[in-house]
Amino acid sequence: MTPRGRRPLLAVVGNARAEEHSPALLEAHAAGRAAVDAGFRVITGGLGGVMAAACRGAHASDRYRDGDTIGVVPSADPASANEWVDIVIATGLGDARNLIVANADVVVAIGGGAGTLSEIAYAWMRRRLIIAVDVPGWSAALAGQALDHRSRFGPDGAATIRSAASGAEAVAIAAREWEAFVTRPQGV
Repeated sequence: MTPRGRRPLLAVVGNARAEEHSPALLEAHAAGRAAVDAGFRVITGGLGGVMAAACRGAHASDRYRDGDTIGVVPSADPASANEWVDIVIATGLGDARNLIVANADVVVAIGGGAGTLSEIAYAWMRRRLIIAVDVPGWSAALAGQALDHRSRFGPDGAATIRSAASGAEAVAIAAREWEAFVTRPQGV
């Protein structure tokens, strides 16, 4: 458990324009639901696609509570968040908000393009546990890879991005390993 009993944050990152019924959306929904089942709160970029599916999945959990989904939207308009976001942080930062999302306790990547790649890179630099789900996009391309030589935390130095076959498996890995990553570098 995090300081003062705060529930850990699990970020789900991926394609905002993923097609309905795509593997990315199915796995994002499963990850969101499993995350809340496991005691995490879900944080996303707050928009559509994978982000909306993860938030919708969180709401489907029997353990769901109001406040379990957080959306960090790029615009200054809270109305830009998807309907499944409980707490909207309207940043006005554009893509720079990806650093905020990637500062979660765990980052689960599901597919994705350049925005997802930036979140993975930010999470790597911040020494977060990153788990990549095997669906087309950056998550499949980077699963099992190291982004660079940086020292890492975790049970084996977390020399690579973890790989998962599904959103539910990604959350199971997160539940086992996230606490080894609570030591955080200071500053920027």
